[in-house]
Amino acid sequence: MAEDNIIIEKIQKASKPESKKQPKKNTDKPKKGRSLNKVGNPVQKKKARNTIGAFLILFSIFTLLACISYIFTWREDQDQVMNQGLFSYMFSDDKTPVTNWLGKFGAWVSHLFYYRWFGLSSVALGFIAFLYGVKLLVNIKLLPLKRTLLISMVFMIWSSILLGYFASFPNYLGGSFGYFINEWLTLSIGKFGSFLLLAVLLYVIVALLFNPDFKALWDKWAFWGKGDDVEEDDNDGAVPLADMNVINTIKDEQIEKDNPSDAISLDDEEEEETEEESTEDDDFEIEVPQESKVESSGKDKMKVEVHDNDEELTEEDINDLQREFGDYDPKLDLASYVLPPIELLKDFGNSTINVNKQELEDNKNKIVETLSHYKIDIAKIKATVGPTVTLYEIIPAPGVRISKIKNLEDDIALSLSALGIRIIAPIPGKGTIGIEVPNSKPEMVSMRSLIASEKFQNSDMELPVVMGKTITNETYTFDLTKLPHLLVAGATGQGKSVGLNAILVSILYKKHPAQVKFVLIDPKKVELTLFNKIERHFLAKLPGEEDAIITDTSKVVNTLNSLCIEMDNRYDLLKLATARTIKEYNAKFIARRLNPEKGHQFLPYIVVLIDEFADLIMTAGKEVEHPIARIAQLARAVGIHLIVATQRPSVNVITGMIKANFPARIAFRVLSKIDSRTILDASGADQLIGRGDMLVSTGADVIRLQCGFVDTPEVEAICNFIGEQRAYPEALMLPEYVPEGSESAGEVDTNELDPMFADAARIVVLHQQGSASLLQRKLKLGYNRAGRIVDQLESFGIIGGFQGSKARDVLYADEASLDELLASKGIV
Repeated sequence: MAEDNIIIEKIQKASKPESKKQPKKNTDKPKKGRSLNKVGNPVQKKKARNTIGAFLILFSIFTLLACISYIFTWREDQDQVMNQGLFSYMFSDDKTPVTNWLGKFGAWVSHLFYYRWFGLSSVALGFIAFLYGVKLLVNIKLLPLKRTLLISMVFMIWSSILLGYFASFPNYLGGSFGYFINEWLTLSIGKFGSFLLLAVLLYVIVALLFNPDFKALWDKWAFWGKGDDVEEDDNDGAVPLADMNVINTIKDEQIEKDNPSDAISLDDEEEEETEEESTEDDDFEIEVPQESKVESSGKDKMKVEVHDNDEELTEEDINDLQREFGDYDPKLDLASYVLPPIELLKDFGNSTINVNKQELEDNKNKIVETLSHYKIDIAKIKATVGPTVTLYEIIPAPGVRISKIKNLEDDIALSLSALGIRIIAPIPGKGTIGIEVPNSKPEMVSMRSLIASEKFQNSDMELPVVMGKTITNETYTFDLTKLPHLLVAGATGQGKSVGLNAILVSILYKKHPAQVKFVLIDPKKVELTLFNKIERHFLAKLPGEEDAIITDTSKVVNTLNSLCIEMDNRYDLLKLATARTIKEYNAKFIARRLNPEKGHQFLPYIVVLIDEFADLIMTAGKEVEHPIARIAQLARAVGIHLIVATQRPSVNVITGMIKANFPARIAFRVLSKIDSRTILDASGADQLIGRGDMLVSTGADVIRLQCGFVDTPEVEAICNFIGEQRAYPEALMLPEYVPEGSESAGEVDTNELDPMFADAARIVVLHQQGSASLLQRKLKLGYNRAGRIVDQLESFGIIGGFQGSKARDVLYADEASLDELLASKGIV
């Protein structure tokens, strides 16, 4: 036993060191990991930012006080700081008192800024340091930092030279920099030449940095200068709109012109051939493309008072008001707003279409051969090359019926081995038949090339939209106010979301936040989330809502009904202003012919974009369809425009009431001819090749386009650029909409309750189903009476609110709790 105990003790001693070593190994690793994690720690970065920010703010305040003191004390201190470094001056044995408010350091810094550098203009350095300090310390951007830095530095240098122009020796006016630059300019171009040069530089700087409209400023100055001598114009014509230009970052040299190429012959030696030597192939041609008075007798003892009407401004008063203040500028709240630059969009290289002559020749021969098999002769054929498809225009021989060629669509597609061809017989406005054949290598149409196009940049449309390029390689733009509503359809993955982004991006690149607002409805919750960043610039929402982009079906119904209220309010304003359209109304308001104290205001356009409309119809049905139809019928004149998109263009989604008010349609690729006819009232959308290939119908013609491609990072960059600029305090608030039957239980008189209210409540709780149809069946009631009982049940809190096509929630689980409620209300 003793031996056994000794062995056990040895084993225990031997095992103890090993158990101690193992935790050491485990504890060593996390220590190394923790030491590595300290690198780039966000807490450390925040401390550094706060320290630097506080130092910059302190430095800016210090330099400002020192420089102010320098103006009064420089004569006493200049001898001490002249030609001395900071350290030698700070630590010198000289006991001479310093008169600067901030001692030796203040005297030396102010001397450096004012005398050696840029004079009075050096205050800009402290101002810039203050802005950057506030940004680092409290993360508040008082002004755009990069632009403010550029403007401050440029004007600091220019004003230093200007102030140095009036100095006879280096002083605090322009500093040494301004003095010596003027010395050199005087020797080079003389005193008067220097002054002219400074004036020209000022003009160039203002033009480059602020891009003002000098003509409008001159016209306004000339108008004010005439004063009372201006003759009043008796012509009550149209009031011109104010200059609504926004600072555009796209330069003239960045604007591209549409240059459809001339006809190209497949034969390189065709120019050398004479008419006599030409063959049948010469017929093949390619193109790239508005006092009361009471009398009383003296016998009457009754005192009569007639109150005057509200004082109204006369036409002369209105003209005086406009002369004094000028036109109203709706952009004044965000006067510094800058349109997004073109550099935010990707450049995919040369937009010129590469012509594959061999492919064109082969397709032409196959078309002719296929038609010849059915004894159809062709007099002439021409090819127009587009970015995605090539249009072959053929002129059939006399006597050939068009229907015969139309019926050969599948045969021609088979011979060309094409994904899908589309035959236009005949082409509207032309005496030809068109056969659209997809290119083997389709070209991408970038949104950058569309935005930079001359047609879009120089357009004077109210709501310009650029969608893509036609077969002739021309940029296709349209005015949303002329359509006035747009219906977009297409199968999943065919480019519908990219097309909606292209519409929004087009408007963002041309319009100021004061001019247009968006109401975005996205049941999928992910497609339009990027536009949250421009909420306080461009979006509109209901009061009390957190998110400006609506995703909940019940909120969609409230938003659409709120837009109906907004539409009615706008019509009331137009009626008071005797204007027929929002354009006339805004023109009168800008010209100060409408009194804001009477409720008048500048009205922005409202663009309502609804994605996945089919999902809304499935969940809400008539609750959504009725306000949409009402807006589509009436809202055009007051500037509310709808864009409705769906991936299922069936007749139960796109009903006749909706189609009748949406003359403009955009169809991406769909899966059947029935869907094509539903959206376009014509076939062809089923023959598209996808990836942005689309048909646009504006009522008369159907135009084939390749939609401009705008990627998610590009949309994000544009929204970030707009979101970082100064914005309105909040999004535009729509009128509040209160649904029917939302009264509380305390507002309901129990004497007005239906006699069968208690029985109906028990049936609802028993079946746990709150619907009018249930009460109709169980109590044998009519629909109207059952509906009133349902509203009463909701007001007493027995059932929940309306949920579209879903049944209402029952808020009581058993009859016992229900009986307690009815007894407390005195019903039973």
